[in-house]
Amino acid sequence: MTDIRTIEAGGEKITVRKDLRVPMRDDVALVADAYAGTDDTPRPALVALSPYGKELQAMSLTMPPQRRPSPLWDGCIEAGDIARVVREGYVHVIGDVRGSGGSEGEHIGNYNAGGVSLGQDAHDFIEWVAAQPWCDGNVGMIGISYFGSMQLLAAAERPPHLKAIFVSGGHYDFYETTYHGGIMWFMPRAAREGRGGDSGWAFTDRIRSRMLETCSEEELERRVARRLADPDVAAWPNLVHVLNYPKHHEAWFDIITNEVDGQWYEERNPVTLAPNIDIPVWLQIDQGRGWTIDGTIEVFNALHGPKKLDIGAYPPMQSRPWIEEYDKMFRWYDHWIKGIDNGVMDEPPVTTFVEGSRQSVTGTRWPPKDVEYTSLYLRPRGGLTRAPEPLGPEHAAPEGFYQAPLTVTDKVEMLRWATVPFDEPTEMIGTGAAHLFVEIDQDDTNLILRLWDETPSGTRQLITSGYLKASHRELDERTQEGNPYHPHTRAVPVEPGTVEEYVVRLYPFAASFRTGHRLVVELSCDEPLMDEHNSLLPPDAFHLPVGRPVTHKVFRDSAHRSRLVLPCTRP
Repeated sequence: MTDIRTIEAGGEKITVRKDLRVPMRDDVALVADAYAGTDDTPRPALVALSPYGKELQAMSLTMPPQRRPSPLWDGCIEAGDIARVVREGYVHVIGDVRGSGGSEGEHIGNYNAGGVSLGQDAHDFIEWVAAQPWCDGNVGMIGISYFGSMQLLAAAERPPHLKAIFVSGGHYDFYETTYHGGIMWFMPRAAREGRGGDSGWAFTDRIRSRMLETCSEEELERRVARRLADPDVAAWPNLVHVLNYPKHHEAWFDIITNEVDGQWYEERNPVTLAPNIDIPVWLQIDQGRGWTIDGTIEVFNALHGPKKLDIGAYPPMQSRPWIEEYDKMFRWYDHWIKGIDNGVMDEPPVTTFVEGSRQSVTGTRWPPKDVEYTSLYLRPRGGLTRAPEPLGPEHAAPEGFYQAPLTVTDKVEMLRWATVPFDEPTEMIGTGAAHLFVEIDQDDTNLILRLWDETPSGTRQLITSGYLKASHRELDERTQEGNPYHPHTRAVPVEPGTVEEYVVRLYPFAASFRTGHRLVVELSCDEPLMDEHNSLLPPDAFHLPVGRPVTHKVFRDSAHRSRLVLPCTRP
């Protein structure tokens, strides 16, 4: 029986309907809580769905917003500010997805890819909410990150009463959510298992591994053996543990055993489903984690209906409980759900905050300005110039670094190149590339690039980054100058001692380098344990280090023109 009570939070009196049972078309019931004003007036509803547990989301009623590096920052409190939603005249409905928390049914694999479509469940959930006496029949959605991805999955199913969505910080390309340039990122482990500042999923014994459910014993043994044969994996205790003992690590086990892209990631990928969406969509993302910007832009380009792309300022980690972007969100929903003519659709569809100038630029597409790709060449003695190196490799000898595994050292080796100070403001907006001619003495390594805006005093801010596992160096037919694409559908070992050209995608960014500032690029195969950028991120927001000792030689001479290709805007 539904528990109805009245509470006070954030200066609002709120009617709470606890443990609502929401029937799905297969008779499985999801559970939800609904928060509304205290009178009986039907209101539009904003739906939030995830596996993180509705009780955790209720902490927004009692917990002040936390920013990193606060130890109370919890990456899973993402459904939004309940009191603010109620104050704006909406019902906030927060539910547990199938198989998680108090909901019935089974959850097989990430995003239930091995079971009933989460989009199908979201469709049924939204239609049930719209039919309730406390809802006026108009529904939107709310929440960031996983909640944001759920909005795309729901909208692709076209529930009739879903009028619009506003997605902040969503994850769209499910392969790129965990493997950046083929290099494993650990943050999804935290979000699932509850590590490094995340509470994790509200696990039940009905959350299962898709791999364990569908693969034969022989296939599982083959996959596990292959992953354990990777020195990077074999050197990391948690990965060895999960591969041997997947019970209670089901979602993370599935990711570890699927290290290349393909049908397993694509079949319910929001980027793939986006063309099915016909309702208005606002996509918002902050700078600092380029892979999420990349996916956001991909979805924006795939949408056919009314849409907005809003790229905000650095740093990337929003508050928990989530409170940012609410003024924009309610303008969007007031227009599309409440029918208020507030001029939101008279504004340009694309808005991008430019780091450095700290101004916003607008346009009709991404990038919002015309760009001209400009090459900056790596030079001896750490130079980065518009002119290439005239000397050959016999005189402009390669430079390099040896990286020992982090099992024996804490030191991350790094090469660094920098421009001279800019003599006028220089603006770059778009995607870039790094062409690197590198020789290694192993059959694989990581190439990690980070670009910084460095002030005359030496302080700096991250502008963008790029990641590429050497064995994932293949390019596909989408590749253009300054805009490389890697299929990541197979790993091709490197022949040790061979000079290879690696083209690393530099994630989308927007920055204006002020007079006197310098562009600095760093190359490593592991990430530093702590610096100006990493200190802003949760503890698990790092990439799998190289587990073997590797010597890297970087060639930048007249025969090997290692360079950055960057999107300079035209005056």
